[in-house]
Amino acid sequence: MVKLTVNSCTVNYVSSSHRLFRRCLIVMASVTVSCDAGDDDCEVCDDVPELSDSDEEQWQSMEQGSECTTVPCLLCDSRTFTSVSETVQHCKTDHGVDIPDLVQKHRLDDYGYIKMINYIRTTVNGPLPWDSDQYMKPALPDDPLLLIDVEELIEAADVTLSPAAGDQVPLLLQRARQAEDRAQRAEEALARAMDDLHKLKLLAQGLVLNAGTSRGPSRSGAIAELREEDDEAYFSSYGHYSIHEEMLKDKVRTESYRDFMYHNMDVFKDKVVLDVGCGTGILSMFAAKAGARKVIAVDQSEIIYQAMDIVRSNKLEDTITLIKGRIEEIDLPVEKVDIIISEWMGYFLLFESMLDSVLYARDRYLAEDGLVYPDRCNISLAAVGDTQKHCDRIAFWDDVYGFKMRCMKKAVIPEAVVEVLKPGTVISEPAVIKTIDCGSVTVSELEFTVDFSLKITACTFCTVMFSTAPDCTKTHWKQTVFLLESPIPVKTGEELPGQIVVHKNRKDPRALLITLDVAGRKQTYSLQ
Repeated sequence: MVKLTVNSCTVNYVSSSHRLFRRCLIVMASVTVSCDAGDDDCEVCDDVPELSDSDEEQWQSMEQGSECTTVPCLLCDSRTFTSVSETVQHCKTDHGVDIPDLVQKHRLDDYGYIKMINYIRTTVNGPLPWDSDQYMKPALPDDPLLLIDVEELIEAADVTLSPAAGDQVPLLLQRARQAEDRAQRAEEALARAMDDLHKLKLLAQGLVLNAGTSRGPSRSGAIAELREEDDEAYFSSYGHYSIHEEMLKDKVRTESYRDFMYHNMDVFKDKVVLDVGCGTGILSMFAAKAGARKVIAVDQSEIIYQAMDIVRSNKLEDTITLIKGRIEEIDLPVEKVDIIISEWMGYFLLFESMLDSVLYARDRYLAEDGLVYPDRCNISLAAVGDTQKHCDRIAFWDDVYGFKMRCMKKAVIPEAVVEVLKPGTVISEPAVIKTIDCGSVTVSELEFTVDFSLKITACTFCTVMFSTAPDCTKTHWKQTVFLLESPIPVKTGEELPGQIVVHKNRKDPRALLITLDVAGRKQTYSLQ
């Protein structure tokens, strides 16, 4: 005997547990219900009649009719079926969701089954999240999937095919193949979507980094077309004395220029020399001492005034003429020069795009048989295995004093790092990715795409890519480091293929954007 209270009225029911279960379920959909067991003496409220035989017949009629009811799929918004068994089979075949198996696996009783179905109707996530009583309320009114007995559902699933059912085997196999084909297509579609998402990410990154390109200079002669006010920050940075002190103290840099000119005086004797970006005038004075007849030194930064004092202090004012201004905007006191010298190299060789100015001077002022020094330059790339550096720079953001800052990785990784590397961390032979002949190269050729392959020399994890050699005496150029988000496992002797794309930042043509694609991982770095 069960006592069912509906709006403070009591109705006595004596029925099988199965049928009572169904009746209670239907009542639950529209009213608040409480059930108390064990009270045999229950009174019936005056305004609630007891069920008559006709009521019982009506219930039986509803049960029989439920077999023809339209049953919405648990996982498809648009699919419906004519029976519960067909719906259950569809969920198993098309979605891989075996409802009877779930019931057995989680040992669900009637209430557990109700909760599960209602949960799946609303959301699918987590282990047994339908334990809450909130899922006792049907998600769909008179849900046919809730109007069957759980034990019958399991028994129906356990029944083996009879001989008469053998004719359905080819159909079932066909459905299985179709399901497998759908799964394969879904996986391929997901892979394409992930690839498109990655391309969209790179596109968005490029749009952000290159914002404002319509207002910037054109692709050809980007530096030459810069207005003086647009380039003021660059030249102002060279007005500070500390940067010139650092360059002069870089013995590898300065002594290389000195030794070249002093050991090749026959090249400079009686020649007219142009020094582009002269700074303190050190290269101009080397050229004068090497026998140059006339040296014209040009610089736009304020350091030119100190250079004038330095030249006079060394009594070279009759040989060296200093001019303040951008080489693209001034007129030299001569039509042609025999030699152009310049220390134009930046980080990653091309940073600051000063070579563009040298090429402008070459095309305008250099005599037909003239020379440009340095005459040839290389950019090399190599792999580094430095897990400690990766932890310090990338993994660091996973836990910062107990707080997650992983989003910072997306901001940190695209910034190329300029620093001195330990030679022992290099794990590949260097690969030359660009050779520049300063006598013939054009400005457009300073933006390039190159495929490369790095021969690995150690079994470890590749964490960094870099340019310029760390195994020689360190210079103020240091090495340009490109941190990888995730280390790449490598083995001795194998080849690590990749591609590098180098181009100017359209918003700031003195800055570089460098895209590395290594082992299927693509990342764009900015050097600015």
